[in-house]
Amino acid sequence: MAIGWISLLSAVPWKDVISSAPAVADSAKKLWNTVTKKVPLENIPTFELTVGASTDSEVINKLLDKLNEVDATVIELQKQMLASSELIKALADQNTALIKRVEVNRIRLRWVSGVVAMLVVIAAVAITTILKTHTV
Repeated sequence: MAIGWISLLSAVPWKDVISSAPAVADSAKKLWNTVTKKVPLENIPTFELTVGASTDSEVINKLLDKLNEVDATVIELQKQMLASSELIKALADQNTALIKRVEVNRIRLRWVSGVVAMLVVIAAVAITTILKTHTV
């Protein structure tokens, strides 16, 4: 069983995996840094509006300020989502390349197994023939 894993791992296109690994790692690091910079949800102040003591213009200004904060948050979340999507795409592309390579190696292994089986049969027939001719 270990030989199967060793042959499978030796068939992986490690050059391609290693060459694309820094880009994937950088993307993951950037995404992690942007996510960890965020203020925890517990520390985000809630928005309270006291209508009775404020004028209409103060209420409108507070609402506009809050709307601008929400817009900035949405833009940041969209950037994070884009970064996440790019990272997921890079990982998916790398996974697809690995799967294609494994499939190619599986087909090659099947051909090699067939050729080896034929050579074993030919060798057995040849040995049998030689032994029959020398024993007669």
